[in-house]
Amino acid sequence: FISCILKIYHKFVFFVKKIYTMFNIMTDLNELLKHTSRSLYLSARLLPFAVRDTFSVAYLLCRYADSIADTALLPPAERLKWIEIFPSLVLRPDPDKQRQLLQEISGSSPNIYEEKLLQNLPACQTAFQKLVPAHRQIIMDVVSFVCEGMKMDLHLFPPENAREVRAFSSAEQLYTYCRLMGGEPGVFWSRLIASHVPLPTEKQLFFSWGRDIGEALQIVNILRDLPRDLRIGRCYFPAEDLQKYHLQPKDLLEQSNSPRFEPVKQKWIAWGRDKLRAAFSYFSTLPKSQLRHRAAVAWPVLWAADTLNKLEREKNLLDPIHKVKIPRSRIYTTILLTPPLWCSNTAFHCWLKSKLPSARS
Repeated sequence: FISCILKIYHKFVFFVKKIYTMFNIMTDLNELLKHTSRSLYLSARLLPFAVRDTFSVAYLLCRYADSIADTALLPPAERLKWIEIFPSLVLRPDPDKQRQLLQEISGSSPNIYEEKLLQNLPACQTAFQKLVPAHRQIIMDVVSFVCEGMKMDLHLFPPENAREVRAFSSAEQLYTYCRLMGGEPGVFWSRLIASHVPLPTEKQLFFSWGRDIGEALQIVNILRDLPRDLRIGRCYFPAEDLQKYHLQPKDLLEQSNSPRFEPVKQKWIAWGRDKLRAAFSYFSTLPKSQLRHRAAVAWPVLWAADTLNKLEREKNLLDPIHKVKIPRSRIYTTILLTPPLWCSNTAFHCWLKSKLPSARS
């Protein structure tokens, strides 16, 4: 009898230690998420516990891969090597390769939290292994897609110190890039929701709406980061678009060419708005009982629409000093006005429609 009691006690202690360790790991990772994910962290905090950890781990792993792709400490060929093996390194941790990777890229970020993230790949992998198999699979899918997008960066663009600017050759390349870097994360988010919430519509249709929203958010990032990207040799806007207005990629380094770039900018803002309109159907599909999911979806969509409007009004997008972003007051106002969205699809439709001038609900 005493032996049985001791066995039960030891199992209980083991279980408590396991939970405590996992709690500490996720607490540390959530702190990293807070300081590396901009306003996305606000949406992530709203997610139910059943999916929040999965979202956090997926984001941090993708952010880790992004740090590899962008580090100036390694030549592009070396970065490409690590990006190619990164998904397998997540799935099957290799301590020796982890140490080698950390040694090669440590010190590559001026952001102390991003640098701390680089030190925490083993913690991310531990948290990943603790997730249910279905969630591990959708994380692996999105990490693989994002790594494919990063391979495009490393294959198509010159090294950061090459004093050269290259552009995508065609709109198709930009479509593909937005799908890999934004659309597939949108599908990931949608699959995560579908794993937790019963949906009244066909899942593949819901996923396609999520892909469109993700692509819209990605073009917002590309437009907003244009001056910074140009200075590391990357122009995501197609050369075929620039040529219509007698522009070369290197011409975008000059602020005086902002008026000539304006039609290209407006074209891709319109494309982003068209993609963002998928949010009308997407949001309406979420049951009104799912308050957290509805708010977590509404916020980034509304902020993306606000940013597109601000980008549309910006007459000097090529200015490297001035970064286009919505004020914090707009973010807090959106949060404060969220309650009506919990119970009314019409309220969301009207609000988003007011931010998308030609939107169709």
